[in-house]
Amino acid sequence: MRASENGSGSVRDVKGYVEMEPKEEGQMTREEALRFYKEAYEREKKKSRVLAEKLAAAENQSALLEGKLNRIKGSVFWRASGPLRSLIHWLQRTKERLGYYGSVRGIARKLNAKRIERKARAQHGSASFPDAREAKRQRETQFEGEIKFSILMPLYNTPEKFLRQAIESVIAQTYENWELCLADGSDGEHGDVERICKEYVEQDKQYLRQSHMNLYSRIVYKKLPENEGISGNTNACLSMATGSYIALFDHDDVLHPSVLYEYRKAISEKGADYLYCDEATFQGKKTIDDMITLHFKPDFAPDNLRANNYICHFSAFDRKLLEGTELFRSQFDGSQDHDMILRLTARARCVVHVPKLLYYWRSHAGSVASDINAKSYAINAAKGAVAAHLTQQGFRNFEISSTKAFETIFRIKYEIIGNPRVSIVIPNKDHLEDLRRCITSILEKSTYDSFEIVIVENNSVMEEIFDYYKELEKNPNIRVVTYEGDFNYSKINNLGVSRTTGEYVLLLNNDTQVITLDWIEELLMYAQRPDVGAVGAKLYYGDKTIQHAGVVLGLGAHRTAGHSHYRVSYHNLGYMGRLCYAQNVMAVTGACLMMRKSLYERLGGLDESFAVSLNDVDLCIRAWKAGYVNVFTPFAELYHYESISRGLDDQGEKAQRYNRESEAFRARWKELLAQGDPYYNPNFSLDRSDYALREG
Repeated sequence: MRASENGSGSVRDVKGYVEMEPKEEGQMTREEALRFYKEAYEREKKKSRVLAEKLAAAENQSALLEGKLNRIKGSVFWRASGPLRSLIHWLQRTKERLGYYGSVRGIARKLNAKRIERKARAQHGSASFPDAREAKRQRETQFEGEIKFSILMPLYNTPEKFLRQAIESVIAQTYENWELCLADGSDGEHGDVERICKEYVEQDKQYLRQSHMNLYSRIVYKKLPENEGISGNTNACLSMATGSYIALFDHDDVLHPSVLYEYRKAISEKGADYLYCDEATFQGKKTIDDMITLHFKPDFAPDNLRANNYICHFSAFDRKLLEGTELFRSQFDGSQDHDMILRLTARARCVVHVPKLLYYWRSHAGSVASDINAKSYAINAAKGAVAAHLTQQGFRNFEISSTKAFETIFRIKYEIIGNPRVSIVIPNKDHLEDLRRCITSILEKSTYDSFEIVIVENNSVMEEIFDYYKELEKNPNIRVVTYEGDFNYSKINNLGVSRTTGEYVLLLNNDTQVITLDWIEELLMYAQRPDVGAVGAKLYYGDKTIQHAGVVLGLGAHRTAGHSHYRVSYHNLGYMGRLCYAQNVMAVTGACLMMRKSLYERLGGLDESFAVSLNDVDLCIRAWKAGYVNVFTPFAELYHYESISRGLDDQGEKAQRYNRESEAFRARWKELLAQGDPYYNPNFSLDRSDYALREG
């Protein structure tokens, strides 16, 4: 939770757990402090006892299963079936690679996606460069005000081919008000770097004279007395820069000819003071058309950035953002760009993403683009950069750890302040077994103990469910309230929320089942932040395929909203690791949605004109429009046996109702739908949920 009033504290260990100094004495009385710590101690003791009991039960079960497994493995049948198992495992791996469970339709979809991707590689490479007519138009475009980009390119033993390609990609820019600042820390055996740079300095002088441009040279070169590392060399570039905007460029990469033009256009139209674009990696000794990976990014998303430096290249920013701070800090070498991006975007007024592939990142032996382990120190530097940022933002007692997606894609665990009560609101009509499974999983698995459950009974007819309600109400933390009237999901939940006593509300479907023990904590750590609106969990169908991993506006046949990574296997990492870290999304499903009760009420709750569908998405959009970010976390996991309770909306009156609500949703959010979901790149298809590229 953001708590800047408590001071920034001090970092103890940036490799994982980061501990901050406690509050200064005098902020609470001695009696208050004793009571606070005593209550905290009792809570932790209770949690420890519950966890110990669960651990003992799990260990007993594990021992039983291990004994059975050993007996099976010792059998003749097990040994004889070895070749068959190997074949089955190969088929399973093949099915996972193909996706969609290896069906004929799934294979066709996968092959089509590959075809579109191959086409995209061609479209986003040199074929996307402006022709002579378009380049002339861009060069002659007049913008109000004068802005010069100072491109910083630190050099160290750069191979000639790479260096020439990099410099020439700057010279080819259609927006010509730039300067290239070259600080050379190369050793004595790489004197060609200096020779090549001075050659281009002279060439640019001649070009400027021929073009009658009143400039001496746009390429500035300086030989450093010694190599100062990437941070020191880049800072030396900055000392040479005279532009009002600073841009960062690696010495072996390539710029699209229109990148500065597109950035200048965004500054003029949107007032951008920090800019970035989409990028691709390409084979080291080949051309930019030999792409390995295309990275299409979301618009600015602070939680994504904390977990993963998705912005990376090509960063450009108003020089004013550097006032009072450094560009690169040497203690974060290896992840100096992540540190810088976190600091400057936190200061920026308007961070703009240009959703075009305009930067080509060379992958070769020893580069981070090729293998993060080639620079293993970058992992610790990245953790340190994130820790420093979180500390500066006022967070304390957080943990940073690597995820299975990548060493520098992080899971962040924030401190939960106090022990606030969470009110879980569950609408229910009949469906005894579904509700029993849901409630049992909450009571047996949840490690968070400060919660109440409010079941909203709506028009049940089975006698058994009322018997179950009586049984549940023996628990002082469970209450049943009655809703009367036609089925309206929004009204039912709003009634339930009005009867809660907690500081936080958690909307939960009765056809869910808890998987993650600390699921409430994982949601609460985000819901406590003052900048967060709604928080959602990762939900699976019974076969462990994904039902919900965040909602994308405009996705699906109705062009209203749809779930990302829908029906992808639970072990899939997601597009660029997106299923492995908490991130900002436009909306999350109301099947498991946490929000501060005060905010829920201030927003007016679920809109009751959306009786069944899209009410949760509408609520999240309203939170976003009010200035909050919504968060999806993959670390709170539940099963969601979707539509068990009320059936599907694909036929009859239900289909008609869904169409009416979809039309109303599209009308209300027409402008936003036209602009596109800011967290979903426009280069992705709206017909598929797996981040497949759109065709054309």
